Amino acid sequence: MDCELCERDGGRLLWRDNFCRIVRVPSEDYPGYCRVVLNRHAREMTDLDAGERERLMRAVFACETVMRELFEPEKINLASLGNQVPHLHWHVIARHTDDRHFPDPIWAAARRNGRALGAEQRAAVSDARLGAALGALLARPRN
Repeated sequence: MDCELCERDGGRLLWRDNFCRIVRVPSEDYPGYCRVVLNRHAREMTDLDAGERERLMRAVFACETVMRELFEPEKINLASLGNQVPHLHWHVIARHTDDRHFPDPIWAAARRNGRALGAEQRAAVSDARLGAALGALLARPRN
């Protein structure tokens, strides 16, 4: 099988365990854009058992929590599409009112030209800082 997310990380690796990984998607417009990717191939959430679904969503919610803290967005977008890459993964995107597409999805036509006013400051959040915050949160015992 030829699957992009089976063969490559899908971004810059921030955190990984034996079940899933969190990567940062390189984007000048959206420095607060990550993916949570299942390590094995599966197409849909219902391909996972209940415990696996909970485990994957724990990583998605940890990513959202850390991104809210570090990027201070107006909104976080969560999306699981997989139409072009049918490998289970979640997009976690920090959105700001000054980004090119807000309030539309980042895949829509741009509403504004140029980089967001705060994009450079948001890009200053390093992969190391983002990864460390994710690791610390995901290392905590589950409630």
